[in-house]
Amino acid sequence: MAFPSKGGAAAKKLVIGGKNFTEQYILPEIAKILLQKHGFEVTLKTGVGSTLLRRALRSGQVDLYFEYTGTAYTVYLKQKDREIMADPEKVFNYVKRADAKWGLVWLPRLQCNTTYTLMMQQARAQSLGVTSISDLAIYVKKHPNVLIFGMNAEFWGRPDGFKKLMQAYGFRVPHGKIRKMATGLCYQALKEGQIDLAMGFSTDGRIAAFGFVNLEDDQGFFPAYNPAPVVRRRVLNKYPEIPEILTPMLELTTEAMQQLNKAVDVDKHSVHQVAVAWLQKKGLL
Repeated sequence: MAFPSKGGAAAKKLVIGGKNFTEQYILPEIAKILLQKHGFEVTLKTGVGSTLLRRALRSGQVDLYFEYTGTAYTVYLKQKDREIMADPEKVFNYVKRADAKWGLVWLPRLQCNTTYTLMMQQARAQSLGVTSISDLAIYVKKHPNVLIFGMNAEFWGRPDGFKKLMQAYGFRVPHGKIRKMATGLCYQALKEGQIDLAMGFSTDGRIAAFGFVNLEDDQGFFPAYNPAPVVRRRVLNKYPEIPEILTPMLELTTEAMQQLNKAVDVDKHSVHQVAVAWLQKKGLL
């Protein structure tokens, strides 16, 4: 889909980055279409790991991408204050202030909270009497060699990931009971019964579609993970209209994001189709 450039001015070019899971393909696609509508030439560089993408933004290889407040707070800024990380507004204000010294500007955060979750098949969780991560910890301590866990490599090692979660909840899964795989495969492997638990994201549409349940994070281990566009200051000075153009995306709630992710992962629509459909529904196309 192409949109005419306004006023015939010199091309306004942007490179938008994205991580390597469905939501991180959808958000850049929506942003690209909105910016194209206002005369920008947009190149997408999606499918990139978190740390590499952050580095690309700071080095100028990428002009903008959607980062999560909790990721920036715990992984990049290496902070641990649970009072801050559990409060969406506090953690947003913290990362916004901290990143300013790197010339990075956090635009207003989206409503959706893409927090990590541990998922089980509903019937399996019920049979074990597990509804929370504390329940899981008790079960694993009694039966350390029964359950098989699936997760991606990033979730295993990051400071808000599985190793730290085990420490927080006081249990330990034997190394031989952990299967590392791509994020998307975690959902499929759990659906097919190849694993008993998997990491996931709360906004993923496959959770309900595949009959999974999220175990309650009853100790509040996971931070708030609101996505927000992060832009290099130099780019924003050159194109100060970017925040207003992206304002419609602030309406994306957790439920709305689940539906968009489901449309791609379960209903097998293309990312572009899903982005266009959402924008049309909002009367923006």
